[in-house]
Amino acid sequence: MKLPAVTLLGATESVPCHRVHQHLFPGTLSRRGFMAAAAGATGAVLTSSLWWPAAASASERAGHSPRPIPGGIEQGGETFHVFLPGSGNEPSTITDFKGLVGLANVGGTGTGTDLKTGQTTNLVFDADMRFMKGTFIDMDGHRRRGTFGFV
Repeated sequence: MKLPAVTLLGATESVPCHRVHQHLFPGTLSRRGFMAAAAGATGAVLTSSLWWPAAASASERAGHSPRPIPGGIEQGGETFHVFLPGSGNEPSTITDFKGLVGLANVGGTGTGTDLKTGQTTNLVFDADMRFMKGTFIDMDGHRRRGTFGFV
């Protein structure tokens, strides 16, 4: 299918129309849609304490924090209670957790620009994004319900 001829600076040419394709599963998200939703959800989780500061600080003071999983990644003498995404690795970061875990490991490249010299450098990034929603046993031994996320 061709669009009508377009005139640019006195020249005329036909411009091909973008072809619409069918998705295997109707209503699924595109990669762009998924990334936008993940970024929005992450922003909502990270800024939730700004929306409800009293509730967030009360929850932290009361010992409602979840217990972290044992083990994890050792870095600089400190243990981060998380395992990298992969077959057989624990996706949750919470002990005694029952619920939904979503995980996305996103990687790519970008360009960094030195603001003083204008010199550009190719950069590589890797982001591990997760959310957990369900019930867990808190640090005081009480069963709680909550939603957590991190990038």
